[in-house]
Amino acid sequence: MPQRPIPAVFMRGGTSKAIMFHARDLPADRAAWPALFLAAMGSPDPYGRQLDGMGGGVSSLSKVCVLAPSAREDADIDYSFFQIQVKEARVDDRGNCGNMSSAVGPFAVDEGLVPAAGDTAVVRVYNTNTQKLIHAHFPLDDGRARVGGDLAIPGVAGTGAPVRLDFLSPGGATTGRLLPTGQARERLEVPGLGAIEVSMVDAANACVFVRAGDLGLTGRELPDAIEADAPLLARLEAIRRQASVAMGIAPTLEAAGGIRVVPFIALVSPPAASPMLTGETLAAEAIDLTARVMSNGQPHRALPLTISLCTAVAARIDGTVVAEMARAGAGDLRIGMPSGVLTVAADVVREASGAWVARSGAFYRTARRLFDGRVWVPAG
Repeated sequence: MPQRPIPAVFMRGGTSKAIMFHARDLPADRAAWPALFLAAMGSPDPYGRQLDGMGGGVSSLSKVCVLAPSAREDADIDYSFFQIQVKEARVDDRGNCGNMSSAVGPFAVDEGLVPAAGDTAVVRVYNTNTQKLIHAHFPLDDGRARVGGDLAIPGVAGTGAPVRLDFLSPGGATTGRLLPTGQARERLEVPGLGAIEVSMVDAANACVFVRAGDLGLTGRELPDAIEADAPLLARLEAIRRQASVAMGIAPTLEAAGGIRVVPFIALVSPPAASPMLTGETLAAEAIDLTARVMSNGQPHRALPLTISLCTAVAARIDGTVVAEMARAGAGDLRIGMPSGVLTVAADVVREASGAWVARSGAFYRTARRLFDGRVWVPAG
């Protein structure tokens, strides 16, 4: 089978990795992109390992980012994110990836898409998936994004230079409304499960929040235990699909099954001493909330950043199950998860009309270019 090369960069952003493409190097017909991305990642792979491509066999390592200069006056770069399913021939562009968003600014500067000088850079990023603006702040060394630094993030060995991401007006990124149903909390009737109380919030990405205890869990389970519990996974998917319909993301439960990226589903519980993937114990006093998040049918080893931001926003909205579970009076929200603690800032206000507005959210990540060159895909 003949192959052809496409210029590409492979980067880590936070706790994810992705192939980074310039839009100029891809076919002008976007309909050709999914097949190309699947081939580059090695999907679909019934063995779940993506050995014939660049993917790593889990959702956080099976991603593609496409960048181009922006025509918008308020942005420097247009950034499109694509989640590549591991076992299925499916490419989903319905949501953004907060972790890979941290790699976009450094990529843009290092590739010469955005000129930068001095000690720091600010790159204004327009995410086409959510139609939202993100400002990336990071230090420079001789006009390139600095790599070395002392910021450690849970789930990534070592330290790196901090990348601050400011998500501007993140509410309604998926559905157009911060509270897609207009309610902070409500009961969903889930086929085969019955009524369950949830909060459905849309900030940076849409998410349905469920008390872990309502599903018979402690909320401190590690990802392998969740992944090994097939009945639990089926219940979580049933809740996710019902929420998708309730939020207006999918018209039917069947259609919701085909939209895997959003909504995410998060299990929340009060702060408690919890085991971590390192074998250490996370102290209850070090966190304000315990969370476990599912995406693409898999439990995350760390938290997706967009959902961490959504969680912090939800914690600021009176009446949500997140606000109920979170430590009272917390400032920036410290979320306990399998890899440690993730701290997120969220600015949320209630207007005179009674409507909740998410003005911004922010967090820090690290990013690193791993290699650049050419990725080979079938020529046909």
